[in-house]
Amino acid sequence: QVQLVESGGGLVQAGTSLTLSCAASGRTFSTSPMGWFRQAPGKEREFVAAISWSGTITYYTDSVKGRFTISRDNAKNILYLQMNSLEPEDTAVYYCAAAKPYKTFTQLGTRGRTYYDYWGQGTQVTVSS
Repeated sequence: QVQLVESGGGLVQAGTSLTLSCAASGRTFSTSPMGWFRQAPGKEREFVAAISWSGTITYYTDSVKGRFTISRDNAKNILYLQMNSLEPEDTAVYYCAAAKPYKTFTQLGTRGRTYYDYWGQGTQVTVSS
């Protein structure tokens, strides 16, 4: 069983930066594809970014390309989401998610919630204008 705990959320002003972290338990983190999703009030949970188990391949939703960076530290079992130039539209609860080890990593597959097998509890990000 994998447990995921997000942290780093908060209230920030538009144009500033924030880094989210996701600490993972278990021995499979270094071989598990990981992703970040977000859910705004009244909206469905949506894909933000994904990273392969090795960290060499990343995917982003169009609205965050060039502003957000997903990365991972396999030695520390931590997933990151660096968010720059934040906009009020980025306000949401952010969730990290893990897929089972060595799951096939594709741009289309990693965008779906069903690709992932484990989820964190989420961390709130609020961007004021």
